[in-house]
Amino acid sequence: MARKKANNRMLVILLALIAVVCIALWYADKVEREGKAAAAAEQPADEAAEAAAATLAGEGAEAPDFTVEMIDGSKVALSELRGKVVLLNFWATWCPPCREELSHVQQQVIDRFAGEEFVFLPISRGEERAAVEAFRAKTGYAFPMGLDTDETIYKRYATRFIPRNFLIDRTGRVVKATVGYDDEEFAELLCAAAAEIQQK
Repeated sequence: MARKKANNRMLVILLALIAVVCIALWYADKVEREGKAAAAAEQPADEAAEAAAATLAGEGAEAPDFTVEMIDGSKVALSELRGKVVLLNFWATWCPPCREELSHVQQQVIDRFAGEEFVFLPISRGEERAAVEAFRAKTGYAFPMGLDTDETIYKRYATRFIPRNFLIDRTGRVVKATVGYDDEEFAELLCAAAAEIQQK
């Protein structure tokens, strides 16, 4: 009889321990999941804040003037493009989102705005001419590209991150600035460009 009571007591203790362990594991998992969810929720805000802090020519600012050497040896000054809508793009051959963005340019930008008072001006950041020429040969891109080998131009607009786009209106002001590549955001950028073109 005493042995049976002892066995029952041990069983109760064992079940209680199992219950405690299960509750502890459930709580630890709950805390971990909530922590991950909170981190995921905060990450976009953190990234947006970092991008904003690294942007020197924000929306509403006058676009800093520059003269860029193009891949064909010609030179283009931003001030000479006044009266046209300009989409200034900073990119690099080694940057995956930059390459993804450029793959949509011919159809969604060049062809779409052909004949309009619009200039797409992609500038390679921090790369030598040979690297850009090799990239063009590999991809078959024929649209003009600028070279910012020492990042002098880029540093007037931002301190970090590519790809970057600055939509500049006919008066030389930045009306929209984006960082990184996202299909939806890129579509919104082009809609903004179309709206600016219509404002003659």
